[in-house]
Amino acid sequence: MPSFSYKAHDRRSGKEVSGSLEAGSQMEAIANLKKQGLLPIEVKESRAKSVKTPAGGTPGGGGGGAFANLLGGGVKPNQVTLFTRQLSTLQDAGLPIVQSLQILTDMQRPGSFRSILGQVTEDVQGGTMLSDAMARHPKVWDKLYTNLVKAGEAAGALDVILRRLSEFREKAQKLKKKIIGALIYPVAVLTIAVAILTFIMVFIVPKFEQIFRDLNIRLPALTVLLIEMSNFVANWWWVIIIALVFSIVGIKIFRGTETGGAVVDRMALKVPVLGGVVKKGSVARFTRTLGTLVTSGVGFLDALDITKSATPNIVVRNAIQDVRDSVKEGETINEPLRRSGVFDDIVVNMIKVGEETGELDKMLIKIADNYDEEVDSAVAAMMALLEPALIIFMGVAVGFIVIALFLPLISIIEQLNAGGG
Repeated sequence: MPSFSYKAHDRRSGKEVSGSLEAGSQMEAIANLKKQGLLPIEVKESRAKSVKTPAGGTPGGGGGGAFANLLGGGVKPNQVTLFTRQLSTLQDAGLPIVQSLQILTDMQRPGSFRSILGQVTEDVQGGTMLSDAMARHPKVWDKLYTNLVKAGEAAGALDVILRRLSEFREKAQKLKKKIIGALIYPVAVLTIAVAILTFIMVFIVPKFEQIFRDLNIRLPALTVLLIEMSNFVANWWWVIIIALVFSIVGIKIFRGTETGGAVVDRMALKVPVLGGVVKKGSVARFTRTLGTLVTSGVGFLDALDITKSATPNIVVRNAIQDVRDSVKEGETINEPLRRSGVFDDIVVNMIKVGEETGELDKMLIKIADNYDEEVDSAVAAMMALLEPALIIFMGVAVGFIVIALFLPLISIIEQLNAGGG
């Protein structure tokens, strides 16, 4: 019978252990280790050659890790999501974690993510827990991710946690893509409309102004207003650009403060149509994040802390803090949510029922699924309103320009007709 050498984490002591055992196959050896309460890191047949580490550092790092970091740019969220799904599949198949990481590292293209995965693989091979190795790269794996992985390691269900994580990330990215995709069309149309109007104001209106000046006619108030607007845009365009840049930067800085962020986020929730999308998206994100953490065995107070740090909207974040304070005092979680004004009564009541029946985790996931569908409906409604709004805006702007330019021409024609008569 073949002999297998192994490295594993002892879940009871939290220490790394190594040794050898006899088994009919590698899969059987892994199963035997799990029965002993060990989490396999590396299992290989004693007479088999070990996996070679490429010259220059980390396994599968592609060489030149620091140089790859410089050239590879940032790590994209979809790369991490795909990696999570693949690692879940390999863990479900029973492969040791180090071998799984080495396989996935070799699959990556040269760049930042491959280099970072190589570092994580090397750390885990050296005895570091996967969650701790990932926590050293917070820009790739955030607090939510590493805490879920840590819970999976503690429970001996890393494959299940990774599958939940991949599903969570896939749904979050799908929701984000829908909102961004819905905004592309109106933003593109608005940009083209502004460009056309700017061209008319800068190049067309001044030509009409010259004609009117040569004819020495008295201009209507509407035409005078249009010409003044045209002159301002033509002469002070740089001021307009600077004002826009300063406004955007100013709002960003203001939003970066706790008070300013709360004001901006609360205003965003009250904007007609768009506020509904933001609100429903925030509720879906909160309930899915908290539900995933609780289902994965993370303590409720810790789960609230992680959910709070993963929530971008300050209004929702403050509501989560109120919930945490309430739970810490031994009270319910539904009242602070109701007071926040973000969560509808139906959400608060569903959470209350989940809390009373002891199935809060399932109820949170159910709410998230329902609100994902509502976000789709809200985005569709927003698009249905934006298109006619843009058409009306263009119609009013072009109508104003046409009327303002043709009023003097009508006056000239009337004078000519009167003179001819």
